[in-house]
Amino acid sequence: MPKISVLVPIFNVEKYLREALDSLVQQTFQDFEVICINDGSTDHSLEIIQAYQQQDSRFCVLDKTNSGYGDSMNQGLKLARGEYIAILEPDDWIENDAFEVLYRTAKKNDADVVKANYYRMYTDPETNQPQNTKVSEIAKTTILDPHTDFTVFRLSPATWSAIYKRTLLERNQITFLPTPGASYQDLGFQFKVFASAKKVVLLPSAFVHYRIDNQNSSINNPGKVNCVIEEYNSIEQFLMSRGTFDLFARAMSAAKFRNYHWNFQRLHHNLAKQFYQNWHQAMLVAKQQGFLQKSDFSRSHWLALQGLIHFPKLTYYTLRLRCAFHRAK
Repeated sequence: MPKISVLVPIFNVEKYLREALDSLVQQTFQDFEVICINDGSTDHSLEIIQAYQQQDSRFCVLDKTNSGYGDSMNQGLKLARGEYIAILEPDDWIENDAFEVLYRTAKKNDADVVKANYYRMYTDPETNQPQNTKVSEIAKTTILDPHTDFTVFRLSPATWSAIYKRTLLERNQITFLPTPGASYQDLGFQFKVFASAKKVVLLPSAFVHYRIDNQNSSINNPGKVNCVIEEYNSIEQFLMSRGTFDLFARAMSAAKFRNYHWNFQRLHHNLAKQFYQNWHQAMLVAKQQGFLQKSDFSRSHWLALQGLIHFPKLTYYTLRLRCAFHRAK
């Protein structure tokens, strides 16, 4: 049994794929398997991963018709044999010592999850060279229980910046929503993981280089407007089924606000108004249930929340103007 199973979901990423897979081959840690899930690519992605499979026995290729990111990840989870699960998006790449550090940390602490920082990567249009910025969400190494410390729920989902104990996922039946495309499935997956974990280690080191200028990425697809709503409906159902809704309701409500806010800023005005109404209603319900606490929000988000609840029409136009201003810069 390999110590780590790496899931690589693939759809039409021939431009970046070799860089991602090479970063796996070059790992100083060797005891892992790579499950490449080809989701009906129409470019040369399949040929590329088949070549790696022929050269390295650790690579496994699952070729299937297109069914979306969530279903691809779930099929990969079914095949995984590793003690821990890792995820590498095919347009990203990781540092050579990533798995060595993550796995050593996991074993030392018997961790359910080890989550690290990461780099935002984009290609400088003037030099055509990659530029990196470290995302410093994690200031120091911290070991915590999400049942008593909600810090982890304030971090960006970034499912690919962590490794997860496979038995934790299986025991709690944690999978991805099989919604079309690659749209916000990381939100539900990550929240369910943290709501089930008892020991999470946060590392300030960064390993993954997360590409933000791939135009095919879901971060650049605002059309799937309701996917974030479906994710939070799924989270609520998950918590209710386990009797932990009241425990995590505050953390969930604050995270819901942040992610609805982020999604709203990306939407075209034709889609924004209906989504805003859903956002407004969701926050009204959370307020009525007593799940909105000032300490769970940043100052700017708390002020925006008050506007959303008490002055929804004015706040809508204020936020849209702010979005237009940032796009124009």
